[in-house]
Amino acid sequence: MNTLSDNPSRLLADGLAALGLADPSLGQRLDTYLDLIERWNRAYNLTAVRDRGEMIVRHLLDSLVVSPFVGSGPLADIGSGAGLPGIPLALADPDLAVMLIESNGKKARFLREAVRRLDLGNVRVIEARAEAVPEPGCCDCLTARAFGTLAELIRVGGHLLGPGGRVLALKGQRPDEEIAGLPRGWRLDRIAALSVPGLSAQRHLVIVVRDPDTPSTVAVQEQP
Repeated sequence: MNTLSDNPSRLLADGLAALGLADPSLGQRLDTYLDLIERWNRAYNLTAVRDRGEMIVRHLLDSLVVSPFVGSGPLADIGSGAGLPGIPLALADPDLAVMLIESNGKKARFLREAVRRLDLGNVRVIEARAEAVPEPGCCDCLTARAFGTLAELIRVGGHLLGPGGRVLALKGQRPDEEIAGLPRGWRLDRIAALSVPGLSAQRHLVIVVRDPDTPSTVAVQEQP
């Protein structure tokens, strides 16, 4: 019986092709990135996923599936952890400026090493809690994986977006209750059903837009 780990290189190449990202050099750099995760994971517990095939599907392809929605950036990746989705997106688009925000010191150390080893001049690492990053309006796009509710993501990182900025939230099933609880000054733009190569579970991308009349320096107010 075939498993995801039978031929990881083929799995990655086929997955990239399915996403319209067929590029041998991208595949090689993503392989190097996975090597770094596996090496550092032994001591730093970056991810609970240990199988390389599962890493390709659940980490790399699940990150890259949002690439068509990102735009020109800059992009802030909140609670970046092992660099997901920020590093795969930065590798796929060298012109995309990416800010990896991570408060855990060990994970931030890994991110700095990954950026150095992968020669990612379009990426910077900020070791801080997102709500403490003093750069209001610095990004056009904000994303996170498994961060919490939409309201929580907006509360801690919304100030990083200027008016008209977008939140790209990766979710499993449609988070209708979260959407109903969006803070004032934010509106749902669209929900995109995602198809991740090799993954049967539901995945949705929820895109939320900041009201153009809401200044990025104003604190986010939650609905009562």
